[in-house]
Amino acid sequence: MSDAEPVESGDEILPGNPPRVVRYRGATRLNHWITAAAMVLLILSGVAMFWSPAFFLTALFGGGQTARFLHPWIGLILVASFALLARQFWRGNLWNRTDLDWMVHIGDLMQGREEKMPEVDKFNAGQKFVFWSMALLILAMLATGVVIWEQYFGGMTSIPIQREALLVHWLCASLIILVLIVHVYAAIWVRGSFDAMIRGWVSAGWAWRHHRLWFRRLAARSADRGDARV
Repeated sequence: MSDAEPVESGDEILPGNPPRVVRYRGATRLNHWITAAAMVLLILSGVAMFWSPAFFLTALFGGGQTARFLHPWIGLILVASFALLARQFWRGNLWNRTDLDWMVHIGDLMQGREEKMPEVDKFNAGQKFVFWSMALLILAMLATGVVIWEQYFGGMTSIPIQREALLVHWLCASLIILVLIVHVYAAIWVRGSFDAMIRGWVSAGWAWRHHRLWFRRLAARSADRGDARV
């Protein structure tokens, strides 16, 4: 793809002293937290059903039978919610040449030498990895989840196929947990990232430091519009 990624309509630089930069709209933030809540509930109920020492967690759902009933329905909520996020973010998460350069210099980032990192757009290579990993793993869990949904689809496949689907389902869930840990750790480690998904905006300094190309695009769009406020 071209290195010129589109600027989302809701992103803008707000006037002030200092100025603020809108990163996530209210609907996007709500969508994100619904996705996060569904994922946490799926992890809790899934671990409780798959690993007997954690069965006590089913009490959070009203017991084992209730947890088993709710688990696939929460899964469908996750799929629908993530699909809405993917519809909005997939273009910004397409891979480009800057991402390769970012990966080459990831050691500098980990050691605090952020000035050696290339300018990135709204999402860096690490964020894109999380996005596409989640997308692929959620699709795999949807496919295998349908196979093992005994109440509605149990008679459509054989027991051996259901067992294999259950194993793949659990492996994908384990990978999602690892990706989620990386996502949460990165959001905490890069100060201001977590706040952006709470309040929707970041400081101009934060945008310049962490997503400079994105900030440049926003400033250029404001100039093209003749926005005298910025």
